[in-house]
Amino acid sequence: MASKQVRVLLLNDMENLERTLFRLEQGFELQFRLGPTLQGRAVHVHTNYPLQGQAFDRHKFQPLQWVNPTEREDDSDKSCALSLQIAGSYQYYFGTREQERSGGGYFVVDPVLRVGADNHILPLDCITIQTYLSKCLGPLDEWPDRLRVSKETGYNMVHLTPLQTLGESRSCYSLADQLQLNPDFSTDGKSYSWSHVGELVEKIRKEWNMLCITDVVYNHTAANSPWIRKHPECGYNLVNSPHLKPAWVLDRALFHLNCAIASGHYTERGVPPNIQNHQQLNALRDILWQDVFPKVKLWEFFQVNVANTVEQFRNLIQSGAKSNERITEGKQHLMIVQDPQWQRFGNTVDMNSALENFVPNGSSPSAIEDCCNWLRRRLEETNGEQYKEVNHHMEQATNCIMGTVVYERLADHGPRLGPVTRKHPLLTWYFTFPFEESTLEKDLELMHQPEQSCHFLAFNGWVMGDDPLRNFAESGSNVYLRRELICWGDSVKLRYGNGPEDCPYLWAHMQKYSEITAKHFAGVRLDNCHSTPLHVAEAMLSAARSVRPNLYVIAELFTGSELIDNVFVNRLGITSLIREAMSAGDSHEEGRLVYRYGGEPVGAFVQPCLRPLVPSIAHAMFLDVTHDNECPIQIRSAYDSLPSSAIVSMACCATGSTRGYDELVPHQISVVSEERFYTKWNPKPSSSGEVSPQSGIIAGKLALNHLHQELAAKGFKQVFVDQVDVDIVAVTRHCPSSHQSVVAVCRTAFQNPKTHTYPNEVPPMCIPGKIEEVVLEARTVETCAGSYKKDQKSINGMPEFTVDVKEHIQLKDSSIVRQAGVTSRGPSEFVQEIVFECLTPGSVIVFRVSLDPKAQELVGVLRSHLVQFRSHFSAGSQPNPSAPEILQKPLTEIMSHLTLSDMNVLLFRCDSEEKEDGGGCYEIPSWNPLKYAGLQGLVSVMADIRPHNDLGHPFCGNLRQGDWMLEYVSNRLTARVGALGEVGRWFQAMFDLLKHIPRYLIPCYFDAIVVGAYTTALDVVFSKMSSFVQDGSSFVKLLALGSVQMCGVGRFPALPPLCPTLYHVPYRLSSVTKQREQCCVSMAAGLPHFSAGIFRCWGRDTFIALRGLLLITGRHLEARNIILAFAGTLRHGLIPNLLGEGISPRYNCRDAVWWWLQCVQDYCNLVPNGTDILQCPVNRMYPTDDSKPQPLGTSEQPLFAIIQEAMGCHMQGIEFRERNAGPQIDRNMRDEGFNIVAKVNPDTGFVYGGNRFNCGTWMDKMGESERARNKGLPATPRDGSAVEIVGLCKSTVRWLVEIHQNGLYPYAAVTIWRDGKELSVSYKDWNDKIQASFEKMFYVSLNPEDINETHPELVHKRGIYKDSYGASSPWCDYQLRPNFPIAMVVAPELFTVDKAWGALEVAEKKLLGTLGMKTLDPDDMVYSGVYDNSLDNDNYNLAKGFNYHQGPEWLWPVGYFLRAKLHFAKKLGKETYDRTVFLVKNVLSRHYVHLERSPWRGLPELTNENGQYCSFSCETQAWSIAAILEVLYDL
Repeated sequence: MASKQVRVLLLNDMENLERTLFRLEQGFELQFRLGPTLQGRAVHVHTNYPLQGQAFDRHKFQPLQWVNPTEREDDSDKSCALSLQIAGSYQYYFGTREQERSGGGYFVVDPVLRVGADNHILPLDCITIQTYLSKCLGPLDEWPDRLRVSKETGYNMVHLTPLQTLGESRSCYSLADQLQLNPDFSTDGKSYSWSHVGELVEKIRKEWNMLCITDVVYNHTAANSPWIRKHPECGYNLVNSPHLKPAWVLDRALFHLNCAIASGHYTERGVPPNIQNHQQLNALRDILWQDVFPKVKLWEFFQVNVANTVEQFRNLIQSGAKSNERITEGKQHLMIVQDPQWQRFGNTVDMNSALENFVPNGSSPSAIEDCCNWLRRRLEETNGEQYKEVNHHMEQATNCIMGTVVYERLADHGPRLGPVTRKHPLLTWYFTFPFEESTLEKDLELMHQPEQSCHFLAFNGWVMGDDPLRNFAESGSNVYLRRELICWGDSVKLRYGNGPEDCPYLWAHMQKYSEITAKHFAGVRLDNCHSTPLHVAEAMLSAARSVRPNLYVIAELFTGSELIDNVFVNRLGITSLIREAMSAGDSHEEGRLVYRYGGEPVGAFVQPCLRPLVPSIAHAMFLDVTHDNECPIQIRSAYDSLPSSAIVSMACCATGSTRGYDELVPHQISVVSEERFYTKWNPKPSSSGEVSPQSGIIAGKLALNHLHQELAAKGFKQVFVDQVDVDIVAVTRHCPSSHQSVVAVCRTAFQNPKTHTYPNEVPPMCIPGKIEEVVLEARTVETCAGSYKKDQKSINGMPEFTVDVKEHIQLKDSSIVRQAGVTSRGPSEFVQEIVFECLTPGSVIVFRVSLDPKAQELVGVLRSHLVQFRSHFSAGSQPNPSAPEILQKPLTEIMSHLTLSDMNVLLFRCDSEEKEDGGGCYEIPSWNPLKYAGLQGLVSVMADIRPHNDLGHPFCGNLRQGDWMLEYVSNRLTARVGALGEVGRWFQAMFDLLKHIPRYLIPCYFDAIVVGAYTTALDVVFSKMSSFVQDGSSFVKLLALGSVQMCGVGRFPALPPLCPTLYHVPYRLSSVTKQREQCCVSMAAGLPHFSAGIFRCWGRDTFIALRGLLLITGRHLEARNIILAFAGTLRHGLIPNLLGEGISPRYNCRDAVWWWLQCVQDYCNLVPNGTDILQCPVNRMYPTDDSKPQPLGTSEQPLFAIIQEAMGCHMQGIEFRERNAGPQIDRNMRDEGFNIVAKVNPDTGFVYGGNRFNCGTWMDKMGESERARNKGLPATPRDGSAVEIVGLCKSTVRWLVEIHQNGLYPYAAVTIWRDGKELSVSYKDWNDKIQASFEKMFYVSLNPEDINETHPELVHKRGIYKDSYGASSPWCDYQLRPNFPIAMVVAPELFTVDKAWGALEVAEKKLLGTLGMKTLDPDDMVYSGVYDNSLDNDNYNLAKGFNYHQGPEWLWPVGYFLRAKLHFAKKLGKETYDRTVFLVKNVLSRHYVHLERSPWRGLPELTNENGQYCSFSCETQAWSIAAILEVLYDL
């Protein structure tokens, strides 16, 4: 059972995709999902795809229902879906509450075609079509004999030009009656109707397995159509389109000029009836300008009657009229109004604009007269401008007339019509004139008689280079006046208007026509599609599809633009666009077209069933020649017919030809003038009116058509085109399941071999694999049947050529190939070298190629082992009873024994982590090293390569060139013990199979193996995590992977050892000491810079990230171990910042201990029986502040005692100098910076400390530049009371009060010594003091008179919270930074709701960036948003990255900002909360996009301003991922 195919279309605000083509098949599911710009908003999606059981109505849209599978608040998996079961073109649009439509587009669902008595499916790529001119088929009862030629030549579809009654020109496309069958198809004894045609078409479908389609012509009707005489409103005439009057007048004048030239009237002036040279052309030009144009005075249709207008103006002025400025809106120009009836001098002036522009200087008669004279002069100027404009039109008309005369009478490539006569006039007329001829003057009088002038109908045609989306006959176009129309003088252009109400008869007539056609035919070709009004074709095809839902629609477009082509394909639901091989000027271009129009590259990757919906090009119907192409034999040569046909037949799309091509008819079969009948089928022909397999290239085409159908039906969907030499093209079609190939080598003959010298030597070819057979070899050869003579009754071909065909022969029996040597390109690749003996121009040879038997067997075995990942691989698979034991178990079972720290090794580990083990990440020569040694490193690269099948990528090249990458992946894992080693052996066994298949297949199978293993690993990872992750969205799962990415066990233990008596501590045998040692998971701060050695673990980073990465994901044991390990390093009441494996820690930060205490609190609150941790024993490395690191087991204390010590030390006051102070531990720090202070203010309860020479919070950039004189000076000392530390302290003391009251913590207070006396400070008092003091000291009031404000002169933002209190540089307190939201999250009780909300609004406006928060207010004078740590210059604020926290946008604070917004929004009511949820989702969507696209699968430490990439940032940072995961948890 094949997996359901799902395509996902991301919706982005203001994205209109009307010119983008999305093709889908019936049975597919189309999912709409929200892009980053729409996440969080109330979005509605509407489509006109009909609901089940309803008829399609293009104008009826219904909303789709959103489904969120995780039922969580984030929108990453939210979708609405359509199950596509009905063919056609459908529209969708989407919008929000604020805007009904903010984007949209179309999608096209392909029809399903069925043939045969059993109604089996005919895939679109199997189609081989042949075109017939219907009028050349003869009486209907003779059609089977003539159509049988198609059946016997292997076609499965017939295209018939229109079967309706033809107009008097006898053109196949000029129809006199769209509803009547052409009476020519009836005989004296039998009259045929549409039902007889339908019976024949159905018989052909069932018995011959062939479909029939026909043309529909919506754009015009024959000039002699009886119904257009009765309903002239259906065309463009002088009554309903009076703008055409000037063009009609010119047309009549030219008609009379034609009559005069034909009668010799202008011979004396140099223009005889037979125009033969350019001198006569120049004389014709003079006559136009001297006689014709002055006589008809076309400029008068565009001019104003000056006298009448001035008189009307005078009367208005005299009556005291004034302009109405409300109407003119103060527009200071004279407005000329075009006469809607287009009479001479009929244009008028908008008198309101005249009154505004021409104001008399008084009311005296002379003032009024002066004013009228000003107007008169302006009108005369305007008329002069119109005269010039019309002259420009006449210049273009002259050029077009001359061009027509040159082509039709002088040019070598033209028809050379000879003398000007009535039958061959000088020009084609643009309008019908169904009245008796008279003089020009009499003709022009008819223009004013509506009952006559309604019958002057505009002919149709086409305009070179015109906008195909514009109707050239409508008002505003001057095509007819400028004579730019290449006119079809037999067909009247139809005027539909905007809808049925504008021309009811025409719409009803054409709808009936469409329905009759759809009733009897499987499909339609839209004739003149690019000139048919889109809304008309839309409506008519909707009517046709209501009769036949799976209507096959083809068209030929000449828009010159793929984007405009897409407009037609989208609006009309065109299934296939006709493409011409004749457009290729050489064989190289012909081969390129094959590659362009279908298929994927050989060795393409297997695409997932659920994947993004990507734009496509229209499905192609690739024809060797169309019925309106010039004859290829005349342009190329008869010898080229076979090889060019073979090249076309190898295309992975619909293909076809025109009747006459296969018989080698050496001229174009004219749709207008051809009246002979096609030949009939007879295996043994007895007359010139019959053809057989020996005629022309029919035998070769039969084999090629069968081959084309077989290749499509059997899944040979991969294509490779090789230009062997100038004339030889080799096309390979490959089946990705059986790995059989069919290779066609075609030697074209664009020039006639009799007149052009082709080289005798043909380069040899190397064909990879084993040649099973020669499917076909065919050569165009001459016969002794005499030369071509045009038959008078039948359309006959050239008897002097036939095709020598052999099918299904062995290589040794080939007359084209001399020898085939087998060579080996290594153990897995067999190549056969072909040397050609007789590949003459006009020859084709087709090989069927398989893999060598051993490789074929191994591919089958490999596919059988891949079935566990995807059923797709069952095709072409074969069981392997002797498979290694490791491959007999499902990979899921093997991987289920891996721990999450094992998964860190399997999936991730950056280069420095891997180097710790003596390895490194895999490096691709001349490209890049992979980001990770684990599978994610491979998957990230393949995710970019796979969708585009970028097989030329260096990654794929490396796989094809050798087994290095395969061995790297397996050897890295087999070197390990336990379950990881087992996984390594699984890879080894799979790669052993992979190594023995052809190298060109290795990238696609390597991808399948790695992706299968990767997705299996992810399933196991998530199964070992919390229900929040297991049931979470894709976004949650991606973030949760950060836990695996950051948390692992290195070669050397990164954490100090835990107490030996503690339960559930992991142990291993050290690879270094060979002793049993603890192997607890530690957390890297960020990759790649903080991942290994002493720089891996940082106290602050670990405990900011621990809640998100370990507690929320359910990794409680690892969290406990990290908390207790750091507890063992407590010294001076502080947790180290840089852990240094516990042996060389630095106690230089004031905040790490408070983040650690917050994590203990979070552990107790989130983990079942979490408070048990308080009793866990802690191994004290430093029992006293001055002791050296102590051996394991020297000193143990319960965790609660460590907590109490940390609290007591702060209340007592911490003051010490760092050990080994000096350049040996910090080469930049000044001496004063090594002095550490952390105390509690007894009045406020605030923790404070630091000095201006150190930086004890997370904003810890120390100046490094001697040149800029910032060395040893911190950019952000944040001494005093940092706002987030006060918040964390408040959170802790509040919690300690609670757990003491609940009997879980033995201490109610801390005991300190002051002035030699013991004092007790209760946690409750401490808590109350912070509560009482916080807003007084930290809030910057909106009231300038606030009595709590100590430095009002430093305030530059009000309604915010200070970043610190009591800084040594008081202005630093007032800087707006993103730290106060941290306090809001951990201690929301400190904040008044309204004040908090106001401050958050300011932060949102000023600090919120694309991915992170600006670390400083952009209004601050030292703000600088771009971090460059390598820059050393004289700028104090920038040198050596001094602005690290002075503007660049850090990610982790955005998590706290969003959580704070959510917390306080809940307290402000539903409307505010809903608005906030939108903001949160919208911000998070950007993180989701980054996470999906990042090759690191992580979120960076920081970005430069406006989300720009920062090369000095860690590519993925623990606290960035954790903070975003916590937001989703809060949501």
